Amino acid sequence: MQQASHVGAFAMRHSTHQQQKLQQLRSTPHSRRIFVHELHGGATVARFDSSAYQSNIAKSLFPVSVPWYSSKMIHWSLIVSFIGLLTAALGAYCGWFLFPSMVDKKVEESVIIADGSEQYKRFVQLPQPLTFKVYIFNVTNAQKIQQGAIPIVEEVGPYVYRQYRRKKVKHFSRDGSKISYVQDTRFEFDEEASAPYTQSDRIVVLNMHMNAFLQVFEREITDIFQGFANRLNHRLNHTPGVRILKRLMERIRGKRKSVLQISENDPGLSLLLVHLNANLKAVFNDPKSMFLDTTVREFLFDGVRFCINTNGIAKAICNQIKEGGSKTIRELSDGSLAFSFFNHKNGTGKEVYEVHTGKGDAQRVLEIQKLDDSHNLQVWLNGSEGETSMCNQINGTDASSYPPFRKRGDSMYIFSADICRSVELFYQSDIQYQGIPGFRYSIGENFINDIGPEHDNECFCVDKLANVIKRKNGCLYAGALDLTTCLDAPVILTLPHMLGASNEYTKMIRGLRPDAKKHQTFVDVQHLTGTPLQGGKRVQFNMFLKSINRISITENLSTVLMPAIWVEEGIQLNSEMVAFFKKKLINSLKTLNIIHWASLCGGIGVAAICLIYYVVQRRRPETEVAPLK
Repeated sequence: MQQASHVGAFAMRHSTHQQQKLQQLRSTPHSRRIFVHELHGGATVARFDSSAYQSNIAKSLFPVSVPWYSSKMIHWSLIVSFIGLLTAALGAYCGWFLFPSMVDKKVEESVIIADGSEQYKRFVQLPQPLTFKVYIFNVTNAQKIQQGAIPIVEEVGPYVYRQYRRKKVKHFSRDGSKISYVQDTRFEFDEEASAPYTQSDRIVVLNMHMNAFLQVFEREITDIFQGFANRLNHRLNHTPGVRILKRLMERIRGKRKSVLQISENDPGLSLLLVHLNANLKAVFNDPKSMFLDTTVREFLFDGVRFCINTNGIAKAICNQIKEGGSKTIRELSDGSLAFSFFNHKNGTGKEVYEVHTGKGDAQRVLEIQKLDDSHNLQVWLNGSEGETSMCNQINGTDASSYPPFRKRGDSMYIFSADICRSVELFYQSDIQYQGIPGFRYSIGENFINDIGPEHDNECFCVDKLANVIKRKNGCLYAGALDLTTCLDAPVILTLPHMLGASNEYTKMIRGLRPDAKKHQTFVDVQHLTGTPLQGGKRVQFNMFLKSINRISITENLSTVLMPAIWVEEGIQLNSEMVAFFKKKLINSLKTLNIIHWASLCGGIGVAAICLIYYVVQRRRPETEVAPLK
């Protein structure tokens, strides 16, 4: 009996305990969705509401606990997430701050010209030759032009030369920030690149040395007589006793005739021109027209001979030409003279350059500091009070290289000794050259299209040409620049095929085909180092052709701006240099870029995954129950 009472008490306690457990399960949202309750003979039985949850309920009714490693995983997810964020932050810092500063420092070290450095070797000897292309305007109607017809020209070429440059260093400055040198240049004809053209091709071109001499002679003689007339006119105006004589002379000659105009028709001037006209045959090899039939080799480098076995007045004229000091004319061993367009560029130049080495300021590397010991030119007009004009300022590099760390929107200067001026280049676009990124720069409209007082650059208006096509203020029309004071010859600069030039010039020529893509000056630069990738400096040289009083060979000529040649001086980085450049810079930049983005994106990705895991685990519903007893 007692045993039965113990069993009954145990059963009641067990039943009560089981009911308490079930009540606890019902109290949770998860349990309420799963269980319904029924009493069967005083015993509480749990019935599953859905078979989909049978396994979950079974686990809750039996002794199951969360694995020991689960809580540790949650804690470790926080730690790994922190490490991921730290890695991302480190990647961002390296990619946007540390790596760029390291690269900039490395670039600075590589571009500075120090004695014995790799950059010094590249500075002294360019690692590859430049390309020098010459296009010649062959004249097809020379005899008709002599009778006043409009010239017809055809472009022939390119005649391609490899231009080797070597600098002969004179000395460094004491602080190492400047280096002085003279430029040695050598041209070598490239038969393969020039084919089918050869240097033996015959061409008909403007007789430039004869035309230049006639115009210079006319100008100088006119200046002499104008000076005399001005002095005479001043004396007459300030001498009361002879004013009556002056008025009488003007009345005889006509009220519109000044003493200056009288002197221009002076018999002395006429006599000089007559003697010049009579001796042209002896000086210039009996010319039949203002045009020359010669070969490309003679015209460009070997030279067209003249002043051969002269005497008397002809010899005096030749001596005057020789003393004129034109770079394009040289004396030969037999005493004769020879004209060539580029022979003076073939060899060691006389100009002494002083450039910045980049020490102390890498962005000034190769910037020209002095030319022939002067900070400025004395070629163009200066200010009214003698101050140096912007035209005479020397800015930029010699175009063999450029300052590093270029930015979009920047402009930069190059200085060209061939045209005695600095030229501003403007950013145009981003480019890719054989996988190397860079910026494209080109000249702006302020180069030669806009010159005059209204553009604040009237210092380029030297007004050295008489009776030519120009504006009333002495400036040439748009697209032309007078190089008389630069080259000591009446040469006019334009872009090839007179691209962008005024109709005042182009309407007088047939055969020009201007094309901005072919004829515009541009350069592609690797913006980080300043290394030129490809590009070309493109300019055209012209002369006015006109009638000169009392010179019979010119008497029927129309005034026209006559094209002679245009040249493209540039570079295309060859495959060896491209491979070298990629190995030294581009591949390193790519590696650093991969490290940067891998660290940044990888760190953020790991941190995000770990944080998501942590949040999910923290929000997971509690389903664990104590085991039934």
